[in-house]
Amino acid sequence: MSQETQPRMKQFDKVAWVITVVVWLLVGLMRRVKIPVETDLSFLAGLNALFNTGVTIALLFALYFIKNKKIEAHRKSIYVAMGLSAGFLLSYVGYHFTNEEIPYCREGTMKTLYYFVLFSHIILAGLSLPFILLTFIRGYFLDVEKHIRLSKWVFYVWLYVAATGPLVYLFLLPCR
Repeated sequence: MSQETQPRMKQFDKVAWVITVVVWLLVGLMRRVKIPVETDLSFLAGLNALFNTGVTIALLFALYFIKNKKIEAHRKSIYVAMGLSAGFLLSYVGYHFTNEEIPYCREGTMKTLYYFVLFSHIILAGLSLPFILLTFIRGYFLDVEKHIRLSKWVFYVWLYVAATGPLVYLFLLPCR
């Protein structure tokens, strides 16, 4: 990484933190504030699951490509994962600002499993967001050493969050 890219990377880091704080605030608000709309946006729940499924697939391709030293294919896969994640985020916020929460309707072991998956998904999604962005920025600016150091754990958390998103949707299907 060249010295002249260092200041630009720091600016992107600040943007990543601003995005993170805005997302955290929106997620905190969307459970308290409902925006009345005339269009039924409940279909966004399924779209969210599709976005997350796409992210999961893109991340698995990215892992395959980097393990096989296909850097450009890895980079493109990560761009796809980031784009789908951005689409997910917009859809997720749109859904939750316009729809009531759906309570889980089953009992027993399935309920315990659901809440374990849900809570771990939510907590890890919130905690991982800034690190996903910072890891992406390190890769974008070719700060390879820091990118690799961060991605060794950020990748697997992101993959877990992406894969458990559709699981939460599937858990709730009988409750809709």
